[in-house]
Amino acid sequence: MAEYDWSKRSIRNLADEGKEIALYTEDLNVYYGQNHSIKHVDLSFEKNAITALIGPSGSGKSTYLRSLNRMNDTIQAARVEGKIMYKGVNINANESDVYEMRKHIGMVFQRPNPFAKSIYNNIAFAIKQHYGRVSKSEMDEIVETSLKQASLWEQVKDELHKSALALSGGQAQRLCIARALALKPDILLLDEPASALDPISTSTVEETLVNLKDKYTFIIVTHNMQQAARISDFTAFFYSGDLIEYDETKKIFTRPSLKATEDYISGHFG
Repeated sequence: MAEYDWSKRSIRNLADEGKEIALYTEDLNVYYGQNHSIKHVDLSFEKNAITALIGPSGSGKSTYLRSLNRMNDTIQAARVEGKIMYKGVNINANESDVYEMRKHIGMVFQRPNPFAKSIYNNIAFAIKQHYGRVSKSEMDEIVETSLKQASLWEQVKDELHKSALALSGGQAQRLCIARALALKPDILLLDEPASALDPISTSTVEETLVNLKDKYTFIIVTHNMQQAARISDFTAFFYSGDLIEYDETKKIFTRPSLKATEDYISGHFG
């Protein structure tokens, strides 16, 4: 691999440009024991946009993503320092209500994880857990709306009470997206949501995200450079826990500021 000056950074500050910011981190650090996995990351995310986090395996992009709704709290050795600012509140503060925050900042994981329940009850269970009792008519509407948003309704509307475990991989992942959307989050975090899917299912998931970005803010980790180029508005390049370059996707993929970024997206390393 070529030698790069990793101290160089090219990080666009969207807040300074007057853009509406959904979430930002300030001097964010993540440690696993003595391992400094995320290093002093300042990064802002535009509201109603798709931001892709890219970088080679071990670069810290998934660790950073998980920190945004405090999923790293579940790891005993993890320690997160710095600010994660959402609507003027530092959600990384000890007094922050993590349960309430996750209603607004949802998560979809790499592999589909539907509950061992019916398609209908996958969504109904999530609603009941977060909001308590909901009338049957309200629940029916929530289930239908979220499945439509996830481009799954037409395929399953006559099979809502069949097991979700019988769905194909692509359908199961869209059910997980529907389940997350049913809670009406502002932001949805997606950790390589299409990496286990076939090309047709991947295309459907991508189209779903693009169609919904006028209602939600999406932050997605991907190893697929073509996917990042196709669907994201902004791209952040991570390497070894550092944020190296952040800009509009079209600039990152055509005129990156740093040679390291250019070499990574062109496949010369990583």
